[in-house]
Amino acid sequence: MKTEDDTVLFDIEGRTGVVTLNRPRALNALTHPMVLRIDEALTGWAEDPAVDQVLIRGAGERGLCAGGDIRAIHDDAKAGGTASADFWRDEYRLNARIARYPKPYVALMDGIVMGGGVGVSAHGRVRVVTERSRVAMPETGIGFVPDVGGTWLLGRAPGRLGTHLALTGAAVGAADALLCGLADHFVPAARLPELTAGLAAAPVDEVLPRYAAAPPPGDLADRRAWIDHCYAADTVEEIVDRLLGQGEPAAKEAAETILAKSPTALKVTLAAVRRAAALDSLERVLAQEFRVSCNALPSPDLVEGIRAQVVDKDRRPRWSPPALGDVTDADVERFFAPLGAGELTFG
Repeated sequence: MKTEDDTVLFDIEGRTGVVTLNRPRALNALTHPMVLRIDEALTGWAEDPAVDQVLIRGAGERGLCAGGDIRAIHDDAKAGGTASADFWRDEYRLNARIARYPKPYVALMDGIVMGGGVGVSAHGRVRVVTERSRVAMPETGIGFVPDVGGTWLLGRAPGRLGTHLALTGAAVGAADALLCGLADHFVPAARLPELTAGLAAAPVDEVLPRYAAAPPPGDLADRRAWIDHCYAADTVEEIVDRLLGQGEPAAKEAAETILAKSPTALKVTLAAVRRAAALDSLERVLAQEFRVSCNALPSPDLVEGIRAQVVDKDRRPRWSPPALGDVTDADVERFFAPLGAGELTFG
């Protein structure tokens, strides 16, 4: 079964419903129509006795999904439109559906998996990474804040690893994705075709053990001591000071990375991750993220960040305000302001 424009493909292979994100030239970035079609397919397959499990994968060899279509968000924000809010509402509801899906939901997180790509994979029951995986929530670099349930996932990572990933936007490989709770199993990329073929014939719990292996070593386990200490600080400014005071090259690099991001987005992100850790359901976190995302839409840093990284690609964003010390507590609170009748709800 193919969609009318083939940006996402649906098939049933054996007893497995297969979703293939099919925009390889755009690293399978999600559009609103794609989100709606995936949600429709999952809804149907949940009640279909011919489907025992679901698999999601990306076309091409570069990645599962690089996120949402941020050029469209840039244009909508500049125009003062509502298309982005409409997209996020349906996307976040899809993220919640994936997390509560009644059948095994298997995500092949091969290659680049960022932003919205994390949202359609890391909430699944079975999450597979490979040696090519690069998993990230890089939103602070475009003046935005982790969403698609990212603050829920990062807020529950061991120690302060999630805060480190949220503020720096750093991409992690297979071992670190496993350590942070963003994935469950490592399978060598060369064996993914065999795994996929096996899933057409048998349940994932029977098939996966044949292919799962130990991942190559990661980086974060050896850095836990300074990460947990530095990111336990109360403010972004103090986190940066602690990182610079560690005498560790990797800590200094993290500080420099943070200082290049949007000061406003950094402070809102720290608050969002910490508030998410205190909430008791993914749905409540997604509702919080929806507030933050909608309140970020008119902020100057979102348009400027996307301009610098994606549109003009000069990599020289001019943040407003330009320094961490210029962002007040009141500035941060505005991002969490209720939306009234526009709140995200779940049926």
